[in-house]
Amino acid sequence: MEKLDGKSLDITQENIKKLKQLFPEVVTEGKIDFDKLKLILGEEIETAKEKYEFTWHGKAQALKLAQTPSTGTLRPDKASSKNWDTTKNLYIEGDNLEVLKLLQKSYFGKVKMIYIDPPYNTGNDFVYKDDFRDSIKNYKEVTEQVTKSNTESNGRYHTDWLNMMYPRLKLARNLLAENGAIFVSIDENEFANLKSLLNEVFGEDNFLTALSIKQRHEDRILKGDKDFHEVVEYCLIYRKSSSYKQFKKKKDNSSIEEYVYSITELEPPAEVIEMGNKKVEVFTPAQYRLEKLPASKKNLKRISIRGSLKEGNSSGRFYMKYLDGIPDHYGWLYKVPDMGNDRYPYRYFMRPLSEKITNGVYFQGVPLDKADFIEVPYANFIDMVDTFNNVGYEGDVPFRNGKKPIKFLQHLFTLAGLENDKNGIVLDFFSGSASTAHALMDFNLKDNGRRKFIMVQLPELTDEKSEAYKAGYKNICEIGKERIRRAGDKIVEETGKTDLDIGFKVFKLDSSNVKTWDPETANLEQDLFELQDNIKFDRTQEDLLYEILLKIGIPLTIPIEEVKVNEKTIYNVGFGSVLLCLENEIDLDLVYKIIELKPEDFDSKVIFKETGFLNDSVKTNAIQTLKKNGITDVRSV
Repeated sequence: MEKLDGKSLDITQENIKKLKQLFPEVVTEGKIDFDKLKLILGEEIETAKEKYEFTWHGKAQALKLAQTPSTGTLRPDKASSKNWDTTKNLYIEGDNLEVLKLLQKSYFGKVKMIYIDPPYNTGNDFVYKDDFRDSIKNYKEVTEQVTKSNTESNGRYHTDWLNMMYPRLKLARNLLAENGAIFVSIDENEFANLKSLLNEVFGEDNFLTALSIKQRHEDRILKGDKDFHEVVEYCLIYRKSSSYKQFKKKKDNSSIEEYVYSITELEPPAEVIEMGNKKVEVFTPAQYRLEKLPASKKNLKRISIRGSLKEGNSSGRFYMKYLDGIPDHYGWLYKVPDMGNDRYPYRYFMRPLSEKITNGVYFQGVPLDKADFIEVPYANFIDMVDTFNNVGYEGDVPFRNGKKPIKFLQHLFTLAGLENDKNGIVLDFFSGSASTAHALMDFNLKDNGRRKFIMVQLPELTDEKSEAYKAGYKNICEIGKERIRRAGDKIVEETGKTDLDIGFKVFKLDSSNVKTWDPETANLEQDLFELQDNIKFDRTQEDLLYEILLKIGIPLTIPIEEVKVNEKTIYNVGFGSVLLCLENEIDLDLVYKIIELKPEDFDSKVIFKETGFLNDSVKTNAIQTLKKNGITDVRSV
């Protein structure tokens, strides 16, 4: 019976595996031969002593922090949850660095969209100080005291912020699907550093845009001592890879209201000339009549040839090559055969009416393949002043620290392509008052979507003088959970719909359910579950169950059925994909029940507690009995 690997995902080893797939000859016994790798890459190696590099004090340590496996786990909290048995949503309380590590195996490459609104580092924001040596102990100490802000007088003002953000973004990237994207809100204080950081983590080629959001009126002065009045914030958007599809805005194209022109030829053309192998008929202003009529599919649309249109289509290019700059022929009409895709076998071009007008025009009919909608790019600027002014009223909870409006977040959902993905996962690991969760539930309401959220928030203590504290919320997580509860109830109350997922499972970061192990000691590769009787006395079977699911890479919201046999519990996970029994004094009756639960159409993984069998004889017989019945993947913890 194989011991279960108790470590969270080792990022360094995963990267070595990927490198080995590309260049198998450079990896020997798990080590990289960098000299050989340089030979293979050849001219692509950067050898110059002076080169562009974005760096800061502590960067190497921050990277090491991201690569160090977590020593913690996530413990279920059913009492704080809503609709535990049916919901697919998650609310996780804890340091987001450790939580991101713990989610690596179960959610690697599964998240469609990440949105975060991290501390802006304005001098009043809390910037979490990570501890490489014992992150879980450090987390518990920090959350038991009022957090301190990262003031500008601190000599490591920008450095501390970068050291906090870097490992979290590295880990977050792993969770994104190949067609996913990350959206990061920021103001001008750390805009430059954040963009450089995201360029490094996601790659410059994956930068999509810096969205500018107007969030307050120009005349609303907050502080008069500033050089400029800040009315705009930003949202940097990066894709995971080229698999991401750039989603565009659908614009109504069904209208014919612009098709109002009619051209009547009053006389034969003044001349016929050849232009680009086409016999072009030329009319003077006296030889044709241009009329403006009520809109009709029989009429023409007038299009000015300017800007990108000069080279953007065949008509623009034809005009610029043959007609632009012809002297004197003001208002002359040129009838060019075999152009365009409309009901007419020709296209009319007209020179400017006077020397004061620089742009010519052409007239086209209604396209034969005219679609009711066309796709146009979204602008990288949005005016959300009114929305931000009313954000304080959203959610029915007191939270004055940078709430983001539902309308704004739903605009980001659209940019991320969630309108076309009704089952996508949205992650927010600086979730604050849980605006993202609220916005996503409301977004699902519009199309009966089953999109899921994962909210992660450090349980920062609220200030005793704050409105939130006086209302009974001792930390930010209590605010976020209550907002989700109220928002869900309000949706049901107002719509009457009962088939929407308005619940969430709460998990809390804690030390492992097994006795402490040290990731820096020589026995780092020793399995977390190697010692016998190593389960902590104050932990439940469910605590251990969910730690195991994280370690073997199974989502925390997977369906779990509890099957009772002689007052002992078998956990049937994912309709038989994993069968666990974490009881003591396991006998063969339990083993036979496990065999009954195994599906016929796929293999099951079976997990026992190492010391849980009645005796060694039962343990041996159990393993052999399982193998005879087609269950070969048997593990112990």
